Amino acid sequence: MAAWKFKRILFAEDSENDVELTLEALDEYKLANSVDVVQDGEEALDYLLRRGKYEDRPDENPVVILLDLKMPKLDGLDVLRKIKEHDKLKNIPVVILTSSKLEEDIVRSYNLGANGYVVKPVDFIEFVEAIKKIGAYWVLSNEPPPAGRAMK
Repeated sequence: MAAWKFKRILFAEDSENDVELTLEALDEYKLANSVDVVQDGEEALDYLLRRGKYEDRPDENPVVILLDLKMPKLDGLDVLRKIKEHDKLKNIPVVILTSSKLEEDIVRSYNLGANGYVVKPVDFIEFVEAIKKIGAYWVLSNEPPPAGRAMK
């Protein structure tokens, strides 16, 4: 269905505090219950590829992936690379949501196919506003390509 309330967000983040703040911010648009949270890069790929404990999840891609760069097991850049190399995943928008302001991380993220790069503000109110804007655009405004239709 095309109704926004059925769109899922995948949030790959190992910081419990950042997860809590993000869900709180998305709740303003009633999107918090549409977020699947994974704690590390390997779990993100398991979710996307429907492996392990995610093998029974619905066969729908998330409408957007919010991806931290600094995660255990497999970092965000490696996850991004694998997403963009996979035919069934490469069209999912990926927004890097990280504390890194390093030019190298920004350039590498875009070179690997990131659709956006957002530096987590330190200030609570700024952080909440940044998350609200991400949610409003990617979930409420953006129209993704039809599921299973890879662009050539």
